[in-house]
Amino acid sequence: MGAPVRVVLVDDHEMILAGLQAMLAGFAGRVRVVGQAGTGAEATRLVTMLRPDVVLLDVRLGPESGLDLCRLLTGRVPEARVVFLSVYDDEQYVFEALRAGAGGYLLKRVDGPELVRRLEEVAQGETVVDPTLAGRMAVTAARLTRGEFWPGANRGLTQRESEVLSLLVGGLSNKAIAARLVLSEETVKSHLRALYRKLEVTDRSAAIAVALREGLFR
Repeated sequence: MGAPVRVVLVDDHEMILAGLQAMLAGFAGRVRVVGQAGTGAEATRLVTMLRPDVVLLDVRLGPESGLDLCRLLTGRVPEARVVFLSVYDDEQYVFEALRAGAGGYLLKRVDGPELVRRLEEVAQGETVVDPTLAGRMAVTAARLTRGEFWPGANRGLTQRESEVLSLLVGGLSNKAIAARLVLSEETVKSHLRALYRKLEVTDRSAAIAVALREGLFR
């Protein structure tokens, strides 16, 4: 038997971290938890210092984005594979996680033996997806290829984010977008931050340029 998979746990809920520690303790010969963190900054410090085989990460860390943290960690410590452990059983999250560089996406209802097996597979270079999501992902991927979804869906945009981007391309201000979609300006700003991240841009001008270049709104 080889060395155990070295894992860092990242979640903003202490009870989740304690539960994962207890679950994995029964598989000490196969998996060893070498650290745990509750914030992105703490996770970055630990992963950089410990160089684990796998980082088990939640999609959301309070106000922080696990997806942004995944991009940071895989860029800084590429040998550490990131696996998302999430309550969100939406295939769009999976696509976005894989685009961010993750090596896997599992749901929090996974049991101990399955989790350990998946961690071992990821440590060996495989990409793993929760079985309940894999079939739906295949169907979604086929529909995306056929263009059956809203503009930008292939980049991970939700339907609402696509609507916001469309109005952005049309030259509307945040206030005008909010009025058109019957949303608060703060909600519009939240959608803008999300679509900037997915389009890998930092401002509205760059987002508009991507939308026009890719022909999202003809």
